[in-house]
Amino acid sequence: MKRVMVRYKLKAEKVEENKQLVKAVFEELKTKQPEGLRYASFGLPDGVSFIHIASVETTDGKNPLSITNAFLTFTKDIKDRCEEQPVTMDLSEVGSYQLF
Repeated sequence: MKRVMVRYKLKAEKVEENKQLVKAVFEELKTKQPEGLRYASFGLPDGVSFIHIASVETTDGKNPLSITNAFLTFTKDIKDRCEEQPVTMDLSEVGSYQLF
């Protein structure tokens, strides 16, 4: 099982585009319902920063997001949309209640 958090800050004029791309990812996930993935995206109070949290619980360790068309589209030009580039951090659970 792998859990990660990704944080990034967008250029102000790219926020709506980014939100639409993220929504498309969730629409595809809703349709395909891949096994072994828990995933969420959150906007931060500044309106331009976002975090994504994923828990990959597949038997082969492969991330179902990496083969999702909408996610590939979302990540393709992410660097061009960002003021601060995405930073990925591995998470080690200390405790949780019904989050994962």
